[in-house]
Amino acid sequence: MPFYTPTEEMLDKIHTRISELALNVKTKQHLEPQDVFFDNQEFLQLMNISKRTAQLWRDSGFIGYSQLGNKIYYRLSDIQELLNENYNPKKK
Repeated sequence: MPFYTPTEEMLDKIHTRISELALNVKTKQHLEPQDVFFDNQEFLQLMNISKRTAQLWRDSGFIGYSQLGNKIYYRLSDIQELLNENYNPKKK
């Protein structure tokens, strides 16, 4: 078993997580956007926001979601719609 410094260990964990997310995205790319769901943690990572911000967005109706028990899911089509509605085109 190789010896890892704390930094190398952290980088290894990050690399593993990125690989998992990349595989997840590749799998989801073959589905229609309305058929793809992201759980809350994936949504937070994708949008680079906090749990509190996601809660505010849900409470205000800013983003659609589904809730099953304590788990929250977002449709890819709702995420795309949110981004498109807030898109600011390049100025000429």
